[in-house]
Amino acid sequence: MKTLKKSTLVLVLMSFGMSAQDTIMPLWPRSVPNQINSEEKEKIAHADDGIIWITNVQRPTLEVYLPSKRNMTGEAVVIFPGGGYHGLAYDWEGTDIAKSLSVKGIAGIVVKYRLPWSKSIDKGKNVVPLQDAQRAIRLVRAKAGEWNIAPNKIGIMGFSAGGHLASTLGTHYNEAVYDKQDDADDLSARPDFMALIYPVITLGVPSTHTGSRVSLLGEKPTHDQVDYLSNQKHVNKDTPPTFLLHAMDDDAVPVENTILFFNALRKHDVPATMHVYPTGGHGFSMALQDERLKGWMDLFFDWVAHLD
Repeated sequence: MKTLKKSTLVLVLMSFGMSAQDTIMPLWPRSVPNQINSEEKEKIAHADDGIIWITNVQRPTLEVYLPSKRNMTGEAVVIFPGGGYHGLAYDWEGTDIAKSLSVKGIAGIVVKYRLPWSKSIDKGKNVVPLQDAQRAIRLVRAKAGEWNIAPNKIGIMGFSAGGHLASTLGTHYNEAVYDKQDDADDLSARPDFMALIYPVITLGVPSTHTGSRVSLLGEKPTHDQVDYLSNQKHVNKDTPPTFLLHAMDDDAVPVENTILFFNALRKHDVPATMHVYPTGGHGFSMALQDERLKGWMDLFFDWVAHLD
Protein backbone atom coordinates (compact mmCIF):
# COMPACT_ATOMS: atom_id res chain seq x y z
CA MET A 1 0.00 0.00 0.00
CA LYS A 2 2.92 2.37 0.72
CA THR A 3 4.06 2.17 -2.89
CA LEU A 4 0.60 2.79 -4.34
CA LYS A 5 0.44 6.20 -5.95
CA LYS A 6 -2.09 8.62 -4.55
CA SER A 7 -3.80 9.09 -7.91
CA THR A 8 -4.18 5.32 -8.33
CA LEU A 9 -5.68 4.98 -4.86
CA VAL A 10 -8.20 7.72 -5.57
CA LEU A 11 -9.17 6.00 -8.83
CA VAL A 12 -9.67 2.67 -7.03
CA LEU A 13 -11.84 4.27 -4.36
CA MET A 14 -13.91 6.05 -7.01
CA SER A 15 -14.44 2.74 -8.79
CA PHE A 16 -15.70 1.11 -5.59
CA GLY A 17 -18.08 4.00 -5.07
CA MET A 18 -19.44 3.78 -8.58
CA SER A 19 -19.98 0.03 -8.26
CA ALA A 20 -21.87 0.48 -5.02
CA GLN A 21 -24.16 3.03 -6.60
CA ASP A 22 -24.81 0.75 -9.55
CA THR A 23 -26.24 -2.01 -7.32
CA ILE A 24 -29.61 -0.24 -7.04
CA MET A 25 -31.62 0.42 -10.16
CA PRO A 26 -35.18 1.60 -10.89
CA LEU A 27 -37.64 -1.07 -11.92
CA TRP A 28 -39.58 1.07 -14.40
CA PRO A 29 -37.74 3.13 -17.08
CA ARG A 30 -40.71 5.40 -17.75
CA SER A 31 -43.80 6.01 -15.66
CA VAL A 32 -44.71 3.59 -12.86
CA PRO A 33 -47.96 1.87 -13.91
CA ASN A 34 -51.18 2.43 -11.96
CA GLN A 35 -49.58 5.22 -9.96
CA ILE A 36 -50.24 8.94 -9.66
CA ASN A 37 -48.13 11.72 -8.25
CA SER A 38 -48.97 12.41 -4.63
CA GLU A 39 -47.51 14.00 -1.53
CA GLU A 40 -46.99 10.57 -0.01
CA LYS A 41 -43.36 9.88 0.92
CA GLU A 42 -41.52 6.61 1.18
CA LYS A 43 -40.59 5.78 4.76
CA ILE A 44 -37.60 3.82 6.03
CA ALA A 45 -37.54 3.03 9.74
CA HIS A 46 -35.86 0.69 12.21
CA ALA A 47 -38.35 -1.41 14.14
CA ASP A 48 -37.84 -2.16 17.84
CA ASP A 49 -36.18 -5.45 16.87
CA GLY A 50 -33.74 -3.65 14.57
CA ILE A 51 -35.31 -4.72 11.28
CA ILE A 52 -35.34 -2.11 8.53
CA TRP A 53 -38.97 -1.54 7.50
CA ILE A 54 -39.90 0.24 4.29
CA THR A 55 -43.42 1.53 3.76
CA ASN A 56 -45.13 3.79 1.21
CA VAL A 57 -42.91 2.55 -1.63
CA GLN A 58 -43.07 5.15 -4.41
CA ARG A 59 -40.32 4.09 -6.79
CA PRO A 60 -39.78 0.33 -6.92
CA THR A 61 -36.19 -0.83 -7.39
CA LEU A 62 -33.87 -3.80 -7.74
CA GLU A 63 -30.93 -4.08 -5.35
CA VAL A 64 -28.37 -6.40 -6.89
CA TYR A 65 -25.70 -8.49 -5.14
CA LEU A 66 -23.43 -10.26 -7.61
CA PRO A 67 -20.74 -12.77 -6.67
CA SER A 68 -17.33 -12.35 -8.27
CA LYS A 69 -17.33 -13.64 -11.83
CA ARG A 70 -15.15 -16.67 -11.06
CA ASN A 71 -17.46 -17.75 -8.21
CA MET A 72 -20.76 -17.41 -10.07
CA THR A 73 -22.86 -20.53 -10.60
CA GLY A 74 -25.00 -18.83 -13.24
CA GLU A 75 -28.09 -18.87 -11.03
CA ALA A 76 -29.94 -15.82 -9.76
CA VAL A 77 -32.69 -15.47 -7.17
CA VAL A 78 -35.10 -12.55 -7.19
CA ILE A 79 -36.20 -11.92 -3.60
CA PHE A 80 -39.52 -10.57 -2.32
CA PRO A 81 -39.40 -9.58 1.38
CA GLY A 82 -42.51 -10.01 3.50
CA GLY A 83 -44.49 -7.53 5.54
CA GLY A 84 -48.16 -8.32 5.10
CA TYR A 85 -48.40 -6.14 1.96
CA HIS A 86 -48.23 -3.22 4.39
CA GLY A 87 -44.43 -2.87 4.57
CA LEU A 88 -41.22 -4.66 3.65
CA ALA A 89 -38.83 -6.32 6.12
CA TYR A 90 -36.15 -5.14 3.77
CA ASP A 91 -32.94 -6.39 5.36
CA TRP A 92 -34.32 -9.32 7.40
CA GLU A 93 -36.01 -11.00 4.43
CA GLY A 94 -34.24 -9.15 1.64
CA THR A 95 -30.68 -7.89 1.60
CA ASP A 96 -29.45 -10.33 4.27
CA ILE A 97 -30.75 -13.18 2.12
CA ALA A 98 -29.21 -11.73 -1.04
CA LYS A 99 -25.80 -11.47 0.60
CA SER A 100 -26.02 -15.08 1.79
CA LEU A 101 -26.85 -16.22 -1.72
CA SER A 102 -23.97 -14.30 -3.26
CA VAL A 103 -21.50 -16.01 -0.89
CA LYS A 104 -22.59 -19.29 -2.51
CA GLY A 105 -22.09 -17.95 -6.04
CA ILE A 106 -25.77 -17.15 -6.67
CA ALA A 107 -26.80 -13.62 -7.63
CA GLY A 108 -29.22 -12.24 -5.04
CA ILE A 109 -31.56 -9.49 -6.21
CA VAL A 110 -33.99 -7.78 -3.83
CA VAL A 111 -37.20 -6.22 -5.12
CA LYS A 112 -38.52 -3.16 -3.36
CA TYR A 113 -42.08 -3.58 -4.60
CA ARG A 114 -45.10 -1.35 -4.20
CA LEU A 115 -47.71 -1.93 -1.52
CA PRO A 116 -51.36 -1.89 -2.59
CA TRP A 117 -52.77 0.26 0.20
CA SER A 118 -50.56 3.21 -0.79
CA LYS A 119 -52.46 6.43 -1.58
CA SER A 120 -50.39 6.92 -4.74
CA ILE A 121 -51.94 3.81 -6.35
CA ASP A 122 -54.89 5.09 -8.35
CA LYS A 123 -56.32 1.82 -9.71
CA GLY A 124 -55.86 -1.94 -9.76
CA LYS A 125 -54.41 -2.03 -6.26
CA ASN A 126 -54.46 -5.82 -6.08
CA VAL A 127 -52.43 -6.19 -9.28
CA VAL A 128 -49.72 -3.62 -8.51
CA PRO A 129 -47.38 -6.06 -6.67
CA LEU A 130 -47.67 -8.50 -9.59
CA GLN A 131 -46.78 -5.72 -12.04
CA ASP A 132 -43.56 -5.09 -10.13
CA ALA A 133 -42.82 -8.81 -9.80
CA GLN A 134 -43.24 -9.51 -13.53
CA ARG A 135 -41.14 -6.49 -14.43
CA ALA A 136 -38.43 -7.51 -11.95
CA ILE A 137 -37.80 -10.95 -13.41
CA ARG A 138 -37.95 -9.64 -16.97
CA LEU A 139 -35.41 -6.95 -16.15
CA VAL A 140 -33.07 -9.51 -14.55
CA ARG A 141 -33.42 -11.72 -17.62
CA ALA A 142 -32.61 -8.72 -19.83
CA LYS A 143 -29.45 -8.08 -17.76
CA ALA A 144 -28.41 -11.73 -17.68
CA GLY A 145 -25.51 -11.35 -20.10
CA GLU A 146 -24.17 -8.24 -18.39
CA TRP A 147 -24.43 -9.86 -14.95
CA ASN A 148 -23.07 -13.31 -15.98
CA ILE A 149 -26.38 -14.99 -15.20
CA ALA A 150 -27.83 -17.88 -17.20
CA PRO A 151 -31.22 -16.64 -18.50
CA ASN A 152 -32.75 -20.08 -17.83
CA LYS A 153 -31.57 -20.21 -14.20
CA ILE A 154 -33.45 -17.26 -12.73
CA GLY A 155 -35.59 -18.18 -9.75
CA ILE A 156 -37.56 -16.34 -7.09
CA MET A 157 -37.78 -16.48 -3.31
CA GLY A 158 -40.52 -14.94 -1.17
CA PHE A 159 -41.16 -14.71 2.55
CA SER A 160 -44.65 -14.57 4.11
CA ALA A 161 -46.62 -12.01 2.04
CA GLY A 162 -43.58 -11.91 -0.23
CA GLY A 163 -44.13 -15.66 -0.60
CA HIS A 164 -47.67 -14.89 -1.72
CA LEU A 165 -46.32 -12.47 -4.31
CA ALA A 166 -43.76 -15.04 -5.46
CA SER A 167 -46.43 -17.72 -5.80
CA THR A 168 -48.64 -15.20 -7.63
CA LEU A 169 -45.84 -14.60 -10.11
CA GLY A 170 -45.27 -18.34 -10.42
CA THR A 171 -48.92 -18.97 -11.29
CA HIS A 172 -49.85 -15.72 -13.13
CA TYR A 173 -46.65 -15.01 -15.06
CA ASN A 174 -48.37 -15.22 -18.46
CA GLU A 175 -50.99 -12.59 -17.72
CA ALA A 176 -50.61 -9.13 -19.28
CA VAL A 177 -50.93 -6.79 -16.29
CA TYR A 178 -49.12 -3.71 -17.66
CA ASP A 179 -48.26 -2.06 -20.97
CA LYS A 180 -44.84 -2.64 -22.53
CA GLN A 181 -42.21 -0.04 -21.68
CA ASP A 182 -39.07 -1.42 -23.36
CA ASP A 183 -37.61 -4.56 -24.95
CA ALA A 184 -37.25 -6.28 -21.57
CA ASP A 185 -41.02 -6.62 -21.49
CA ASP A 186 -40.88 -8.97 -24.48
CA LEU A 187 -39.07 -11.54 -22.30
CA SER A 188 -40.73 -14.28 -20.27
CA ALA A 189 -41.78 -13.51 -16.69
CA ARG A 190 -41.83 -17.21 -15.78
CA PRO A 191 -39.43 -18.05 -12.95
CA ASP A 192 -37.26 -21.09 -13.55
CA PHE A 193 -37.76 -22.16 -9.91
CA MET A 194 -39.42 -20.90 -6.74
CA ALA A 195 -38.64 -20.93 -3.03
CA LEU A 196 -41.61 -20.08 -0.80
CA ILE A 197 -40.67 -19.49 2.82
CA TYR A 198 -43.55 -19.54 5.35
CA PRO A 199 -45.70 -18.21 2.49
CA VAL A 200 -49.21 -16.87 2.36
CA ILE A 201 -50.81 -18.94 -0.40
CA THR A 202 -54.57 -18.82 -0.01
CA LEU A 203 -56.69 -15.73 0.64
CA GLY A 204 -59.65 -17.89 1.65
CA VAL A 205 -60.75 -18.75 5.16
CA PRO A 206 -59.82 -20.29 7.51
CA SER A 207 -56.15 -20.56 6.54
CA THR A 208 -55.31 -17.13 5.18
CA HIS A 209 -53.28 -14.37 6.78
CA THR A 210 -56.00 -11.78 7.33
CA GLY A 211 -53.64 -8.79 7.30
CA SER A 212 -52.27 -9.66 3.87
CA ARG A 213 -55.76 -10.23 2.47
CA VAL A 214 -57.07 -6.91 3.78
CA SER A 215 -54.02 -5.00 2.51
CA LEU A 216 -54.35 -6.60 -0.90
CA LEU A 217 -58.12 -6.81 -1.39
CA GLY A 218 -59.75 -4.62 1.26
CA GLU A 219 -62.21 -5.50 4.00
CA LYS A 220 -64.93 -7.01 1.80
CA PRO A 221 -63.40 -8.74 -1.24
CA THR A 222 -65.57 -10.56 -3.71
CA HIS A 223 -65.41 -14.32 -4.14
CA ASP A 224 -63.73 -13.86 -7.54
CA GLN A 225 -61.05 -11.58 -6.07
CA VAL A 226 -60.24 -14.11 -3.36
CA ASP A 227 -60.23 -16.98 -5.84
CA TYR A 228 -57.92 -15.15 -8.28
CA LEU A 229 -55.22 -14.68 -5.65
CA SER A 230 -55.60 -18.01 -3.85
CA ASN A 231 -52.66 -19.36 -5.77
CA GLN A 232 -53.04 -23.07 -5.03
CA LYS A 233 -56.04 -22.89 -7.39
CA HIS A 234 -53.90 -21.74 -10.32
CA VAL A 235 -51.13 -24.32 -10.33
CA ASN A 236 -50.73 -26.23 -13.59
CA LYS A 237 -48.14 -28.45 -15.26
CA ASP A 238 -46.05 -25.41 -16.23
CA THR A 239 -45.75 -24.02 -12.70
CA PRO A 240 -42.02 -23.84 -11.81
CA PRO A 241 -40.37 -26.43 -9.54
CA THR A 242 -40.84 -25.29 -5.96
CA PHE A 243 -39.01 -25.44 -2.62
CA LEU A 244 -41.36 -24.98 0.36
CA LEU A 245 -40.48 -24.25 3.98
CA HIS A 246 -42.76 -23.73 7.00
CA ALA A 247 -43.05 -24.32 10.76
CA MET A 248 -46.00 -26.20 12.24
CA ASP A 249 -46.36 -23.71 15.08
CA ASP A 250 -46.63 -20.67 12.79
CA ASP A 251 -49.52 -18.76 14.36
CA ALA A 252 -49.49 -15.93 11.80
CA VAL A 253 -49.59 -17.85 8.51
CA PRO A 254 -50.89 -21.39 9.10
CA VAL A 255 -48.80 -24.24 7.74
CA GLU A 256 -51.87 -25.29 5.73
CA ASN A 257 -50.83 -22.64 3.19
CA THR A 258 -47.68 -24.55 2.30
CA ILE A 259 -49.49 -27.89 2.36
CA LEU A 260 -52.20 -26.58 0.00
CA PHE A 261 -49.57 -25.48 -2.50
CA PHE A 262 -47.58 -28.70 -2.22
CA ASN A 263 -50.68 -30.79 -2.86
CA ALA A 264 -51.54 -28.68 -5.91
CA LEU A 265 -48.02 -29.10 -7.28
CA ARG A 266 -48.16 -32.85 -6.66
CA LYS A 267 -51.51 -33.11 -8.43
CA HIS A 268 -49.97 -31.58 -11.56
CA ASP A 269 -46.68 -33.52 -11.35
CA VAL A 270 -44.62 -30.39 -10.71
CA PRO A 271 -41.34 -31.22 -8.90
CA ALA A 272 -41.58 -29.99 -5.32
CA THR A 273 -39.69 -30.31 -2.05
CA MET A 274 -41.39 -29.46 1.24
CA HIS A 275 -39.74 -29.03 4.63
CA VAL A 276 -42.06 -28.64 7.62
CA TYR A 277 -40.44 -28.12 11.02
CA PRO A 278 -42.29 -28.73 14.29
CA THR A 279 -41.24 -25.37 15.74
CA GLY A 280 -39.90 -22.07 14.48
CA GLY A 281 -42.91 -19.78 14.46
CA HIS A 282 -43.20 -17.11 11.80
CA GLY A 283 -40.77 -14.64 10.28
CA PHE A 284 -37.57 -16.47 11.20
CA SER A 285 -35.57 -15.40 8.11
CA MET A 286 -32.31 -17.40 8.12
CA ALA A 287 -33.08 -18.68 11.66
CA LEU A 288 -29.44 -18.41 12.70
CA GLN A 289 -30.36 -18.58 16.40
CA ASP A 290 -32.42 -21.76 15.99
CA GLU A 291 -30.32 -24.92 16.15
CA ARG A 292 -32.96 -26.97 14.32
CA LEU A 293 -33.84 -24.45 11.61
CA LYS A 294 -30.60 -22.65 10.88
CA GLY A 295 -29.55 -25.12 8.20
CA TRP A 296 -32.52 -24.53 5.93
CA MET A 297 -30.58 -22.43 3.43
CA ASP A 298 -28.11 -25.28 2.97
CA LEU A 299 -31.09 -27.46 2.05
CA PHE A 300 -32.11 -24.82 -0.49
CA PHE A 301 -28.61 -24.60 -1.97
CA ASP A 302 -28.51 -28.38 -2.37
CA TRP A 303 -31.97 -28.35 -3.97
CA VAL A 304 -30.99 -25.67 -6.51
CA ALA A 305 -27.76 -27.49 -7.36
CA HIS A 306 -29.72 -30.62 -8.30
CA LEU A 307 -32.47 -29.03 -10.38
CA ASP A 308 -32.73 -30.48 -13.89
